[in-house]
Amino acid sequence: MRAPPPAAILLLLVAGCGGGAGRSDAGSGGGAGGSDAGPGATRSYTTTFPLTENPISEGGNWIDGQTDGLDWHDMSTTPGLAIGHQSGSSYTDGTALLTGSWGPTQTAEAVVHASSPQDDCYQEVELRLRSALAPHSCTGYEISFKATKTSGAYLIIVRWNGAVGDFSYLLNVSGAQYGVTEGDVVKATIAGDVITASIDGVEVGTATDATYATGNPGMGMNLETGDPTCVGTNGNYGFTRYTATAGP
Repeated sequence: MRAPPPAAILLLLVAGCGGGAGRSDAGSGGGAGGSDAGPGATRSYTTTFPLTENPISEGGNWIDGQTDGLDWHDMSTTPGLAIGHQSGSSYTDGTALLTGSWGPTQTAEAVVHASSPQDDCYQEVELRLRSALAPHSCTGYEISFKATKTSGAYLIIVRWNGAVGDFSYLLNVSGAQYGVTEGDVVKATIAGDVITASIDGVEVGTATDATYATGNPGMGMNLETGDPTCVGTNGNYGFTRYTATAGP
């Protein structure tokens, strides 16, 4: 989702994106390693996106924004890269959530791919926590980093409330220090009601919200196409590796 100008109202996005419609317990991401322990134990999922899939599934371990949520866009993979497919309407981000049951203390971490950044395209890489996805509904928490290192970069943390365009900002900060580029590692954690974001191991922002106590980790990508030169640039940014962990 695109960060608004400073004067914008703080309530606009799209409903969540979690595992409510899950197909199966998360596994190994195409052989990349993972586990699904019993209640109260730690769970993890890691993938380097070894398959060519549109939308991403990895053996039923992911659900997608358009295929399962209808109103958003899917994410796809080619070996070593996951990208989103947003086009047209704002706030219809490419979205993918892990399936199965996940504990409330969650961490999502990913390695960024970014080439030929364009500020006007609002190319964002996003991590999702405690999220749920169902037809016409996407809820949970999104942590977004703009894929550029200019002064127009930003970090935003939002709560997705349900319908397209219905969201609440929990943090919205800007500056080159919040942007990401090729090879950066982005990370987001939620413990209790505190959400923490970091880049390359350095904490860059926190937010507090107690709305959602459960849900699933995932990922997403934003692209604005009001500038015609932005159309079709989805492949210029994404993730080359993704890991999620959760516990009680």
